[in-house]
Amino acid sequence: MDNDQNIRIPEKGMAQSEVLELLRSYKKEDINYKDSKNWSLVYYLGEEHTRFLIEAFSSFFSENALNPMAFKSLKRFEHEVVRMTANLLNGDSNVVGTMTSGGTESCLLPVMTYRDLAASQRSFRAKKPEMIAPESVHVAWEKAARYFGVKMVHAPLRSDLRVDVDAVKKLINKNTILLVGSAPSYPHGVIDPLAELGALALEHRLPFHVDSCLGGFLLPFVEKLGHRVPPFDFRIPGVTSISADLHKYGYSAKGASVLLYRNMKYLRHQFFVYENWPGGIFISPALLGTRPGGAIAAAWAAMKVLGMNGYLDLAQKVMQTTAALQDGIRSIPGLEILSDPEMSVFAYQSSSKKINIYAVGDQMEAKGWQVDRLQRPAALHAMVTPLHERIIDEFIADLKQSVEKVRNDPSLAAKGNAALYGMIARVPLRGLVKKEVLKMMEKIYGPDMIMPY
Repeated sequence: MDNDQNIRIPEKGMAQSEVLELLRSYKKEDINYKDSKNWSLVYYLGEEHTRFLIEAFSSFFSENALNPMAFKSLKRFEHEVVRMTANLLNGDSNVVGTMTSGGTESCLLPVMTYRDLAASQRSFRAKKPEMIAPESVHVAWEKAARYFGVKMVHAPLRSDLRVDVDAVKKLINKNTILLVGSAPSYPHGVIDPLAELGALALEHRLPFHVDSCLGGFLLPFVEKLGHRVPPFDFRIPGVTSISADLHKYGYSAKGASVLLYRNMKYLRHQFFVYENWPGGIFISPALLGTRPGGAIAAAWAAMKVLGMNGYLDLAQKVMQTTAALQDGIRSIPGLEILSDPEMSVFAYQSSSKKINIYAVGDQMEAKGWQVDRLQRPAALHAMVTPLHERIIDEFIADLKQSVEKVRNDPSLAAKGNAALYGMIARVPLRGLVKKEVLKMMEKIYGPDMIMPY
């Protein structure tokens, strides 16, 4: 990227064809998710489904769900999406909710909601409100805690990477306003002991949120297929809210998520109303003011066109592909799957001192795969989608070659991203890591947009 301080709106508008060609040319630098070599970020079902979503989205491209009275169609779509999701997650007729812009918003809002609920019931003036969540909880909850002035209290994990409920119980105090569990956790793909957490929540009269952004539109179908899935939804006494992302395994367009509450007693604290603005009374159900109509319409359309049978078929394909990939990884000497994941998200690590797993990741990227890295412990991460079915053999063959190359050349651990991730993992003062990452972000988002590679 050139350090050009003279980037301005052109004096004369460019031709549409020229601008579209520029868009296509710049896109060439992005990951090519259509070849299924990515393991995160995109839940692609192929061109036919994508074209359908684009048409549904574009049909409501300019509509704004800020005012449900102006665009009653969008309010209908949102209501039906919420009801379909509530029924899928075994909620009764009292379950209410809203659509949001994605998983992050669906994690931010419960923290604000339960903070305000607690403040309406008792005073927290002397001490900061606290929420208790597993160490493995999605990082969006850390952002929520920071944004809304709630102290994040981490509960340690058991050896199976699920949260330690006994530890959670010991952490509860008079300042606790919320318990959180994952279904599943993003790093490891495991479901926390949610029934036990629900019992704790009831015992201490605390709200309990299940973060199922990742699993909410897959686990119900995995369960129907007969896989081992512990209770994770409103069947659990004590669960007061659940988040589930439609733009993940709901196969909708970004960004679309659903946030459900057991009843209006909770949701009412999420609403924002300001009655003294000169512009009129302002009402907002979620974080955003303007709410893009296209995402809401496309989410409704995806659920309608796929139907329960379609979701079930896709879930079967995902789980069969996941099993084949895991079997392939286990067949490679020196690799092992972390824990015992319940669905299609998992991590794998090195079981040999001779194999640096980050170096394996570098070799896989050299072969065209987009690979995510985990830390604590060092591992590589996979989020399986239906179209990964077609690349199982290619992936396992490339992974086997990459492992052998790293095993035979230990110097690879000191090169490229392997060296970077290894160094970061060894830094004892995590504040130093944060400081360096902030510097990197300043370069990326500074006036010259300097990318760190």
